[in-house]
Amino acid sequence: MPFRIYVTTDFDQMSKVAADIVEADIKEKQAVKDEYVLGLATGNSPTGLYKHLAKVFNDGRVDPRRVRTFNLDEYVGLPGENAQQRGLHCESYSYFMVTELFGLLKDKFLETSVPWGTLVDQGELVEALRDRPAEYELQGTGRGKAVVIKDNAGGVLRTIKEGVLEAYEKKIFAAGGIDLHVVGVGGRGHVAFHESGIPFQGNRVLLVKLDDNTVDNAVHDGHFSCREESPLYAISMGAELVYQAGTVVLLANGSRKTGPVAESILGDISCDVPISYGRNLVQRGGTLIYVLDEAAAIDVLARRAEVEARGCEIIDMRHLPYPRVADVVFARDPDSGRLR
Repeated sequence: MPFRIYVTTDFDQMSKVAADIVEADIKEKQAVKDEYVLGLATGNSPTGLYKHLAKVFNDGRVDPRRVRTFNLDEYVGLPGENAQQRGLHCESYSYFMVTELFGLLKDKFLETSVPWGTLVDQGELVEALRDRPAEYELQGTGRGKAVVIKDNAGGVLRTIKEGVLEAYEKKIFAAGGIDLHVVGVGGRGHVAFHESGIPFQGNRVLLVKLDDNTVDNAVHDGHFSCREESPLYAISMGAELVYQAGTVVLLANGSRKTGPVAESILGDISCDVPISYGRNLVQRGGTLIYVLDEAAAIDVLARRAEVEARGCEIIDMRHLPYPRVADVVFARDPDSGRLR
């Protein structure tokens, strides 16, 4: 069935179930084509999946050298004098991917891509937005706003539109599109930085202005030393592009995700809940999979008959044994120096 929900006990089982799904899809596709294209996300939700997946690659069960990856999003405005320093900042999503997955692999992926937010000089962007208000518009009713750059824009804005936003989308399609995309469910039902209220159509790769509360919280939580050193913008795939993958695997754990998960399945397809756009994927013949822990699945299970009436299969995995993520460890071979 192309629309499935796996209910798991906790983060550990959610991670293993999701990793098994990804592994099976890679094996199936690599049997019939040379390259597999994998979409990746940051945040806490996929970190356990990545540990299991790294073991899958390192054990030789699938070949990472035939896998090309594309990430959902990256900040604009990270501290650093140049793109290299910004990309290596400990809060960059590029750095996150190295520590959580890329750096754990014995054999590396064919190619990895993270949206090119570190190429954008935030000071130049802020100045261009101030001086060229007729060349863009803000879209969105929620916390973050999409900065939609118009076709007649010039200077820095044109460079960002063509060389960062449109170029990232073109690179994805040049690779043949994404076979499977891993996505963490946001607490507001958002997809990466595609926030509530940002329209679906036409916003395939977004430049997003972060809301003041998000920026202030990042400083308060110690991610950045002060507001002047904080990203004010981000580059992100939009929901429309994410859900063009052949399969999307949505991960959600914790009670904060309960409402958005149920609303995305049982409510209307609406930009107020960006993950709801996944149902369009099912209608087009793609595969949509939710992997939920018990807390995130509460409302789905309480309304099981309604969910199943939508053509969704619920698979309860809670009775099955599973390993702890903490027990998935890596070490370097003393002779070869390679991870195992």
